[in-house]
Amino acid sequence: MKGGKASGGLVAVVDLTPAQAEAELARLASEIAHHDRLYYQQDNPEISDAAYDALRARNAEIERRFPDLVRLDSPSRRVGAPVAGGFAKIIHARPMLSLDNAFDEDDIRDFADRVRRFLKLEARESIELSAEPKIDGLSVSLRYEKGKFVTGATRGDGETGEDVTVNLRTLEDVPAYLKGRELPAVLEVRGEVYMQRADFLKLNASRKTKDEPPFANPRNAAAGSLRQLDPRITARRPLRFFGYALGEVVGGKVGDTHVHMLDRLRGWGVRVNPDTRLCADVDAALEYYRDIAARRARLAYDIDGVVYKVNRFEWQERLGMVSRAPRWAIAHKFPAEQARTRLNAITIQVGRTGTLTPVAELEPVNVGGVVVARATLHNEDEIRRKDTRIGDTVVVQRAGDVIPQVVGVVLNERPKGAKAFRFPDHCPVCGSLAVRAEGEAARRCSGGLTCPAQAVERLRHFVSRNAFDIEGLGEKHIEAFHADGILRTPGDIFRLHRRTREIEQREGWGAKSVERLLAAIEARRRISLERFVFALGIRQIGEATARLLARHYGSLGAWRKAMEAAVRHPEGEAAQDLDNISQIGPSMVADILAFFAEAHNGATLDDLAREIVVEDYVQPKTAGSPVAGKTVVFTGTLERMTRQEAKARAEALGAKVAGSVSKKTDLLVAGPGAGTKLADATKYGVTVIDEDAWLKLIGE
Repeated sequence: MKGGKASGGLVAVVDLTPAQAEAELARLASEIAHHDRLYYQQDNPEISDAAYDALRARNAEIERRFPDLVRLDSPSRRVGAPVAGGFAKIIHARPMLSLDNAFDEDDIRDFADRVRRFLKLEARESIELSAEPKIDGLSVSLRYEKGKFVTGATRGDGETGEDVTVNLRTLEDVPAYLKGRELPAVLEVRGEVYMQRADFLKLNASRKTKDEPPFANPRNAAAGSLRQLDPRITARRPLRFFGYALGEVVGGKVGDTHVHMLDRLRGWGVRVNPDTRLCADVDAALEYYRDIAARRARLAYDIDGVVYKVNRFEWQERLGMVSRAPRWAIAHKFPAEQARTRLNAITIQVGRTGTLTPVAELEPVNVGGVVVARATLHNEDEIRRKDTRIGDTVVVQRAGDVIPQVVGVVLNERPKGAKAFRFPDHCPVCGSLAVRAEGEAARRCSGGLTCPAQAVERLRHFVSRNAFDIEGLGEKHIEAFHADGILRTPGDIFRLHRRTREIEQREGWGAKSVERLLAAIEARRRISLERFVFALGIRQIGEATARLLARHYGSLGAWRKAMEAAVRHPEGEAAQDLDNISQIGPSMVADILAFFAEAHNGATLDDLAREIVVEDYVQPKTAGSPVAGKTVVFTGTLERMTRQEAKARAEALGAKVAGSVSKKTDLLVAGPGAGTKLADATKYGVTVIDEDAWLKLIGE
């Protein structure tokens, strides 16, 4: 994605206007979150690794060009997906981070140069890197106390994982007790649960004899096996484990370098990958990459790249992390695999927000051992740019074991008479006009709640795991209830108890199943403010932004009052206060106010207020924090940390970080080059301190 080139028919990043960039970042945040939930929660991805990486790469490129437009729910700030239902939760003592990706040697050299600049190393000083195969499995954390294995968890969203302790105890590679001396009092071992290729083939052969559906690939088999509610099933699956990093460590010595730490783990009885190698510099690391790529097919397990880590722990500590990923590590991905096949049809799907998405229906083709038959074509621009026509031979690409992307058309094999695809200008579901806003790539149905596709999707989103989390009210039930007029609005969910007999008489329902559903609904009549805001399905408002709004306004009543005032007076104080919230840009403000400007949405909120209780936001515990509850603004150049790091630290201490100074601001942290914000602080009588005073204030 270098040089501003666009992928998938999208506008090149170098050509994006700020409005287009903001809309594209919103689309990417929503699409990537969707794919994260499929991959991390359901072990059932629907796009290839290459397509997913391309989405993240485009998001990162836009954010680099438009740093002021970085969203609070940006994929660059997020790791994995929230914990799925059915498992208890474990809060990680230290976050389980994800990794940034690289796709060519120049990216790796850029990584090494960034490390060098950050550490202010001289050109002649080499940077040792640990290099290891990037296994395609499921990340977990093992916690040992006094050498005894006590808990194990999946990565989850990086902060909270699923408690899979009982299942992990069934793995031979997970020792119940560590051996040796100098064991830390607490030791968290991070690593990967995976399945060897030969074991995977045997498992699928066994499932075939039992008329059970085969797993698509070893990664899905490993993830699905570990995340079984019945540990006896996990025990029968050939799962393995490699340790490759540490979480919390209390007492004891683990070494001064990453490689030394791996040696200590090996000595304590933890399996580590024998193919890990210490590389003297970036050239040696790239040579390792080429070597492991050549041996890839002969390895016992699937890998999709190589992970490089700065070897010295002292440097890792200084480098720290940015949002979801450490600065001291990077994943060097392998190129995608490709194949040719026929495009049989292009179908249009209508999403929750009314977006019309074209889908390529392919002649099934084997790409790297996996049969694929569908691919997302993103939007009409991509179809037009590639001149994709039904009947064409197309090139499809994948890097994982899932649905690929169409990367091109083989024009010299085009059948005679093939006509250009005409993208519909009306919704295929409800017939409403499908409009395309200026500066946006997507075309959307204008039917809103009158469109069955959107209504069902909006209700599905409302009851989804990270919203109201109503178990037993799945998409098929919502579709059926909606079609028969039983369920039209969110408030109708909480009135289903009035239609008990009617539901019991429906196919697939009985007294017990209806009783369970109604009990699940009753259990959700109280909900936190942040989950409620997310459940409303306002465009661009994901979980992180919903949490930010809840934190800023505190209660549903205060939020509604402020938003309604902002709608009445777009230039007034309430609108300015919303726009002033850090990480909420003009496009998001417009979508929030558009929601409140619609009378039917106000009626929906009033209806819900008669059925449920929305609890006020509970501020995180920040006992002893000198900035808890204060509104802080940063301006000028910070010399000891980046602006994003400073904001993240302030928020972690309970402060509200705003983008501009107002009379509600408590503190302005000003570095060299401070401009109008400093003048505004003087105007409003806001306390002004420099970076050193800020660090002293927060105890750093």
